[in-house]
Amino acid sequence: MPKISAEEMLARREEIIDACAKLYETMSFKEITLKEVGNVTTFNRTAIYHYFNTKEEIFLALMQREYEYWVADLEALMAAHQELSREELAAALANSLEKRQRLLKLLSMNHFDMEENSRQENLVEFKKAYGASIKAVHRCLDKFCPEMSEEEKNSFLYAYFPFMYGIYPYAVVTDKQRQAMEEADVGFRYYTIYELAYNCLRKLLAVEKGADQA
Repeated sequence: MPKISAEEMLARREEIIDACAKLYETMSFKEITLKEVGNVTTFNRTAIYHYFNTKEEIFLALMQREYEYWVADLEALMAAHQELSREELAAALANSLEKRQRLLKLLSMNHFDMEENSRQENLVEFKKAYGASIKAVHRCLDKFCPEMSEEEKNSFLYAYFPFMYGIYPYAVVTDKQRQAMEEADVGFRYYTIYELAYNCLRKLLAVEKGADQA
């Protein structure tokens, strides 16, 4: 491969991730291959191997970027407000998560495969972004809920982050899944991503039942 600048290498890497994200909007994880990704980039698909060894590494980079976007949203939230009630914080965090539907889909569908089939150095970079999101939420609690003890904050984090893994399949269902639930007479009630996150956050933040809806 001809020598290219660091800026061009970064641009190509981002183009590969963008291509994967676009395909993931209409195709399943299993359907997407390196060939499919290469077909929607502006350079030879064999060049992908200079950046990613497997499709799982591309997806892991995509999920890393989604975590980075979420952290940026949380940082903006903290910069925009000096104070928030627990009710307002629950609504704000739920809103920030609702914008990250792709992250929630990746978490619930293919997280294990991505980590298992990625090189260690790529996994470490992903874990840095994941860790940054935990720290950002912790800082939100530090700022807006200073009365919470450290133990209470840790209990919040270790309840809410595992909860995130299950949001997507509860909020986003296919017609086939919905029909099966109806035929099985499950009586399932469907909620949006925001509603699921908001209800959970209100409970974890111990918002009083009589509080106004944000």
